[in-house]
Amino acid sequence: MPIFRWGQAWGGAFRDLEREVDRLLQGVNLTFEGVRFGRQYPPLNLYELPDEYLLTAELPGTRSEDLELTVAGGILTLKGRRDELKDVPEEKFRRSERFHGNWQRSVTIPDRVRDEEMTAEFNDGILKVHLPKGEETSPRQIPVVESHDS
Repeated sequence: MPIFRWGQAWGGAFRDLEREVDRLLQGVNLTFEGVRFGRQYPPLNLYELPDEYLLTAELPGTRSEDLELTVAGGILTLKGRRDELKDVPEEKFRRSERFHGNWQRSVTIPDRVRDEEMTAEFNDGILKVHLPKGEETSPRQIPVVESHDS
């Protein structure tokens, strides 16, 4: 898939690049014996339903009060924090793959979303963000008139 498409504004090109980098990073998960560098942000899915887009993110061990969602300029930003398990001393871990600490993830939302009506719910470690679809607009032709200004 080409990263840059001729004829699109730079905003579209950057969205394509962001999408490609996200896809590339999903495939990167370096694992060495005893050391694991995994993603430091939660995996998520974004899919289309008849009346909305639905974003889901896996956030086990996170509390709803540690989540912050903002939307601006067509970008949905999710911020959160996952605390370490305080009742298990670090020397007791034989393997620890879940990251802890602060994280942030930004996602380009589809163009046809009514962001003022977005809602979110958090249950059993799964965050669901509902992105209601807006009216579909058809392309409008703009007439070009000859100008005599020089």
